Amino acid sequence: MNYMHHQRLAVLAHRVLVKHVVLVNHVVLVNHSFSATNNFLLYAKSDFPNPRNNGFSFFRAFSFAAANRRTPDPDDPSTLMKEDGVALCSQMWIDNFRVPDATVTNLTSFLRRFELWVLAYQKVCADEMGAYMPRSAIQRSALEDLLGLRNAVLDSRFKWGARLEFFIKSPKDKTEYESLSKRKIRAILTTTQPAPFQDKIVQEVLFMILEPIYEARFSEKSFAFRPGRNAHSVLRVIRRSFAGYLWYIKGDLSTILDGMKVGLVISALMRDVRDKKVIDLLKAALVTPVITSQVDEGEKKKKKKRKYQKKRVLAEDEPKPDPYWLETFFGFAPEEAEKLPSWGHCGILSPLLANVCLDELDRWMEGKIKEFYRPSKSDVIWNSPDGEVEQGNTSWPEFVPTSGPDKTRKMDYIRYGGHILIGVRGPRADAAILRKQLIEFCDQKYMLKLDSESLPIEHITKGIMFLDHVLCRRVVYPTLRYTATGGKIISEKGVGTLLSVTASLKQCIKQFRKLSFLKGDRDPDPQPCFRMFHATQAHTNAQMNKLLSTMVEWYRYADNRKKVVNFCSYIIRGSLAKLYAAKYKLRSRAKVYKIGARNLSRPLKEKKGQSPEYHNLLRMGLVESIDGLHYTRMSLVPETDYSPFPSNWRPDHEKALLEYIKLDDSKTLEEQRSCLREHGLVSPQDYISMLVWNYKRNAIIVDQLSVGKSGVSDAQRGKELLLGSTHENYDHRSRDEEDKEEGFHAAQI
Repeated sequence: MNYMHHQRLAVLAHRVLVKHVVLVNHVVLVNHSFSATNNFLLYAKSDFPNPRNNGFSFFRAFSFAAANRRTPDPDDPSTLMKEDGVALCSQMWIDNFRVPDATVTNLTSFLRRFELWVLAYQKVCADEMGAYMPRSAIQRSALEDLLGLRNAVLDSRFKWGARLEFFIKSPKDKTEYESLSKRKIRAILTTTQPAPFQDKIVQEVLFMILEPIYEARFSEKSFAFRPGRNAHSVLRVIRRSFAGYLWYIKGDLSTILDGMKVGLVISALMRDVRDKKVIDLLKAALVTPVITSQVDEGEKKKKKKRKYQKKRVLAEDEPKPDPYWLETFFGFAPEEAEKLPSWGHCGILSPLLANVCLDELDRWMEGKIKEFYRPSKSDVIWNSPDGEVEQGNTSWPEFVPTSGPDKTRKMDYIRYGGHILIGVRGPRADAAILRKQLIEFCDQKYMLKLDSESLPIEHITKGIMFLDHVLCRRVVYPTLRYTATGGKIISEKGVGTLLSVTASLKQCIKQFRKLSFLKGDRDPDPQPCFRMFHATQAHTNAQMNKLLSTMVEWYRYADNRKKVVNFCSYIIRGSLAKLYAAKYKLRSRAKVYKIGARNLSRPLKEKKGQSPEYHNLLRMGLVESIDGLHYTRMSLVPETDYSPFPSNWRPDHEKALLEYIKLDDSKTLEEQRSCLREHGLVSPQDYISMLVWNYKRNAIIVDQLSVGKSGVSDAQRGKELLLGSTHENYDHRSRDEEDKEEGFHAAQI
């Protein structure tokens, strides 16, 4: 009886367990709770196939799975993350580049996506704390606060610039605002404060939504505040497209970057975006006043006594400041890149909004370029009907006059931030008319009052300064060789002009003087950089080598790259020599060079660089070597990069997006297949489809043969026939011949 009781119990447990396995698998697929279920299945696998085993083992398995099953928590914000935030952003970029001209009407759906808010939180935390925070490290309380911030934005309860009421705080902000005194609260409300942590998160979310929309629409003539486009791209475009231009108009519209009227910004946004929630959010960011504390002029004039500053130790969650070499290089920023727009509470959205507003100017100038173009058949370049840049090599010397009534008239335009550069090939009167039209356009569109002095017209012979590089015309005298009648080769001296892009040495000296690296104009004298006084010689040399490497990269496309980098190396080397002379009491730079060598690679402490023992230890590798300064000789500086710049250039990320969209198109796939068929090639997909078709065809034969009179033997022979035919090569015989062959095989069987 006991045995029968246990057997019935085992059968009952088996039935319950089968239903439970199906239920658990369904819960697992929904909630991704794999660990407990895998353990349960491994535990039940040994007992489940055999119903004669003890039934209590099944009840133990059932209770184990029930105890370890994870039920979904409806209040957990992590359940709202249905996919990866980066994948969602990538899909937004693909969709906008696929249809770049469509008006966007539904952006609120992206504001609801919690994945974007988590990704924005990670980015802001990386800026605040100096370290990336993975999603698994975000605490549940932070996710709940982030969800509250998202709901407040959707319900229009969020206020820009809040200083005491927060939906979410920075992880490193430990201030208890409820226990602050009235004096501290008054100071917070009346003095200049950094942007709140929650404002930065909302800005990041809006930026991730709006950037792909406008990057797919922006003009190719703008290069600032955009991914993949920088000052080097501008210099390469100028070298490629501005050769042969006589007159240049250089304009400074950087006052627009200080701010524009809210109505103009909103109207520029609503040309492409028609989502009320996003527009209202941006309008509130522009309208809400920014509280700034006013500094008394009397306090400015008072000179504070210099106190001894104790070395401060950074906290664990505090980001490290920029190193000295990077701060120094930022001091070399050209005039066109110095101003960064900051509009209200928009934060990182300000550069994007500035480009949105100035994109109307870019489009207007593109229309003027087409309107101004008048080709001439007698010209050697730009004489195609459409005025394509590929017609003629514009970087090659032009052996004809660059002006005159029978020459091609053409113009080009480029914008870097709030600075524009226009090149005109033709009479100066055309440039003056264009300048007048540009002044009227800026007055009507941006309410910006410009005059002729702010938009000067300069000839190429005077040299035009743009991005600390001088654009000028260089006359060359190449030798022309051609074959005359009778096969005689004639060599003649020709005259041509080239566009020269030269780094401004005067501007370089000015920047060094601003950074206190030298003094004097005619004979620059290096000054010691006392900022590195307490650093070791190896660390100081390493910092300056990084600065020199960055300077070499900055002047990569300058015609005088060797000269200007060698000058920078001379100034930095002289500054370090004076620093070491003061630090180690060596009196003069000559003494420093004598002990530390020309590149300052030998140790100067206690004059070890002159001792023979140091050379022996260095040779044996027993002492740490000091990296010497780079580029101490002009021959060590790399050559100028003259690599050709394509006319249809796009950044790498845009090329990847367009290539992906092209490959994803069904028409492209069909074109590739037809091309393969034309060349007699077969794609893997076609080969697989042939095998599948062959398998289905032979399966029909097997089914027909298995019903025959011979019974099992016929079916077995049919299977053998099937296995044999699937391994044969596919041929292109007609269907009639195949049917005859099938009938012949059936008759033989």
